[in-house]
Amino acid sequence: MSRDKKKKRQPPAPPRLPLPIDEIAAVLERNKGTLSAADHTTLKSALDTLAAAMDVIDFMTSELQAKRTSLERLRHMLFGTQSEKTDKVLGAGQSPAPTDTAEAGKPDMDKAKAVPRTRPEGHGRNPAAAYTGAEKVHVAHASLHRGDGCPGCAKGRVYPLEDPAKLVRITGMAPLNATVYECDRLRCNLCGEVFTAPAPPGIGDQKYDESAASMVGLIKYGAGVPFYRLERLQEKMAIPLPASVQWELVQEAAQALAPVHEELIRTAAQAPLLHNDDTTMKILHLTREQRATALAKDANEERTGVFTSGIVAIEEGRRIALFFTGARHAGENLAEVLKRRKADLPPPLQMCDGLSSNTANDCETVLCECIIHGRRNFVEVASSFPEEVRVVLHTLAEVYKIDARAREEKLTPEGRLLLHQTHSKPLMAGLQKWLQAQFEERKVEPNSVLGKAITYMKNHWTGMTRFLHVEGAPLDNNVNEQALKLVVLYRKNSLFYKTANGAKVGDVFMSLIHTGELNGINVFEYLVAVLRHREQSAACPADWMPWTYQATLARTTGGPDPPA
Repeated sequence: MSRDKKKKRQPPAPPRLPLPIDEIAAVLERNKGTLSAADHTTLKSALDTLAAAMDVIDFMTSELQAKRTSLERLRHMLFGTQSEKTDKVLGAGQSPAPTDTAEAGKPDMDKAKAVPRTRPEGHGRNPAAAYTGAEKVHVAHASLHRGDGCPGCAKGRVYPLEDPAKLVRITGMAPLNATVYECDRLRCNLCGEVFTAPAPPGIGDQKYDESAASMVGLIKYGAGVPFYRLERLQEKMAIPLPASVQWELVQEAAQALAPVHEELIRTAAQAPLLHNDDTTMKILHLTREQRATALAKDANEERTGVFTSGIVAIEEGRRIALFFTGARHAGENLAEVLKRRKADLPPPLQMCDGLSSNTANDCETVLCECIIHGRRNFVEVASSFPEEVRVVLHTLAEVYKIDARAREEKLTPEGRLLLHQTHSKPLMAGLQKWLQAQFEERKVEPNSVLGKAITYMKNHWTGMTRFLHVEGAPLDNNVNEQALKLVVLYRKNSLFYKTANGAKVGDVFMSLIHTGELNGINVFEYLVAVLRHREQSAACPADWMPWTYQATLARTTGGPDPPA
């Protein structure tokens, strides 16, 4: 007997029988009277679970039927991707495809060979100038003073230089420190009266300083460290700080920060450009009444999701980050913000991706849509359609180089628009023509993964090319994606908010923290300053914005308050 005949034959795969879920559900309902309530509920739950499983199987089957392309997409969905840069996607050194699209309108400045990026010298080391928050200690020379004779040449005299030598000394300490003041007590041996030494100036009966609440809020909502982890760290430092106390500190601080937060919202509403997007979040105890209060009357009352919306407003170089957690989508939260916009202002630019939830509002805006979201659809299929993807990626790369040139030359919005109309418009026109030709010449099947990427870009072409027609229109929504990383960090470590009130506290802190980061200030000192002047900030919150508080402190107190 041949070796082939000795092989054990594999039994044929059993045929997959169709499962008419709707028909089974109808049979179950017709026989509802013959079943007990418990049995009917059990079977109904099992049928719902089976229907959900079938949906997952159908999705996985459709993905696998596209073979390699969808396997790559599935890998990206499950494990993410390290980089979407053109060189990483197509391979380093890949030249643009020889098409009119990649060459049309290409500016002369980009014809030079790209210089490979090298690792900067001293990478990972910070100079002394970077430690702006460090304590400064002046060290005088032990033996030489201004005008003394030079010990080297014995002829000249020494004078101080404007730039002293700098040494950096970094020490470790607990995130929150504590000082125990032991005040002497003396007792009269005759009358028994006790005399206690007064506390040092500035030390009252308050146990927790405003700097403690600021640090807890910064660690919790700015660094994503849960209360219980900070509690364990403080225990190791022999300075206990229970999680319950941490919550009381940030809750009370959020109330004091609320007027400034409301002023941030009002200021953001006047901005000419607003980015918006959202990500999922979880609130454990969110009642039906709270959902009904948050959602508009015409919204779907069956909505069960919880989201954190990020809105970044840009005006005159200043950036304001706002976060809102609840049942509303990003578009609905943007509409609530724009209710504070002055009526005489023109409609603002709105930058977001193509999801309908980001534009679900009744306010008037000039919609700009993110090019990166359209580009990402092509990145996902690069392994199966490298030539087609190369055309799109290299064309968009040229557009981004032109936008980078506008930033480097610090062009005005009018100058930037003119630059894009001169150089980017021919590129985008060629890309649009190429996209249309893929379907008209039957080069790409519309229902394939590449066809769907082309269809998405064609459907959102007007919003994606708004930068060619409107002054100040951005190319992408990256600034908002970066802002939402703060929310994702919190979600990864803390998993959820317990109540809607807890979510509100987190929104206030995250909004002030990230707004401070975007404007390049010391966030910790800013929070301390607002909390120590809560009466003044509540009376005139405009004076306590991240870009005005330092001038306010200098005017009222002569300088910033030193952290305790």
